[in-house]
Amino acid sequence: MRGAAVAPTIRPMSADNRPVSTGDSSAPVLTVAVVARRLGVAPATLRTWDRRYGLGPTGHAAGAHRRYTPVDVRRLELMRRLTREGVLPAEAARVALASDSAPNAGEGSSAADARAVPLHDTDATVRGLVKAAQALDARSIDSTVAEALDTHGVLWTWDALLVPALTVVGDRWGVTGTGVDVEHLLAESILNALRAVGASAPEPRNSRPVLLACAPEELHSLPLYALAAALMERGIDARVLGARVPPDALSAAVRRAGACAVFVWAHDADLADTDQLAAVPQLRPSVALVVGGPGWGDAPAAGPNPVTRVERLSEAVMVLHRAAVG
Repeated sequence: MRGAAVAPTIRPMSADNRPVSTGDSSAPVLTVAVVARRLGVAPATLRTWDRRYGLGPTGHAAGAHRRYTPVDVRRLELMRRLTREGVLPAEAARVALASDSAPNAGEGSSAADARAVPLHDTDATVRGLVKAAQALDARSIDSTVAEALDTHGVLWTWDALLVPALTVVGDRWGVTGTGVDVEHLLAESILNALRAVGASAPEPRNSRPVLLACAPEELHSLPLYALAAALMERGIDARVLGARVPPDALSAAVRRAGACAVFVWAHDADLADTDQLAAVPQLRPSVALVVGGPGWGDAPAAGPNPVTRVERLSEAVMVLHRAAVG
């Protein structure tokens, strides 16, 4: 898991490299192309975030060219960083939109202050987990996560504790460029705790396993382990194939395991690979093919197997549970 570095300030330019004029030199605006390059996403991704989550340019009028203000860009940078860390897009958008309540840069705060997720607004348990991570207190991290999993289960722990804590830690790294040790320790502790759920899971109810894989160049696999733990907690045999799974490897795994369902994660559009989906073989009974992560956009059509796109961990659990045991 890796936070995104803070992008340098880019002079707002139009398509022909002339500055975009807004009539207010204190509030420059950026074109779709410039913002897309700055975030490292396709322009189509920005349009999808606007249409689906309301993360578009403020004050945009129908028929007019899209122009993003500095506040718009800060929201998008936060959305981008959260989704890169495995936060589901709907939740990332909620956090990004809520960040609008922070003071604007230049009004008594720095740009870094405006982009940071305020720790004092989070739940006390999240604050405790973040403080333990910042102190590199692995014992406290482990006990906090284990207690939450034992008390509330995987879905609540992921949505209410782990994603918010990872958001705070990762956002501080993205803003300041420091704290990689904190984020890596927290992620490693979470991974160990999620694996422990599988070790104590009940006997599987499904004879054909669910396979969980990343797109061929996808490195962020933590969401797969959360999904696996949530499924195994419910008696569903789920096996994590991990990061960077090539199409031929996924196809071979499906055949060898006789999988009932396959879930593929991709956080960026340039990582989502429909060839990987098309390579999933047809079996009898058929294989349920499910994709998650903002990289997929709308559910793609891929080969002989229909594809279902999910947005939240709970939705993925529901769809895969139904595929496994009906």
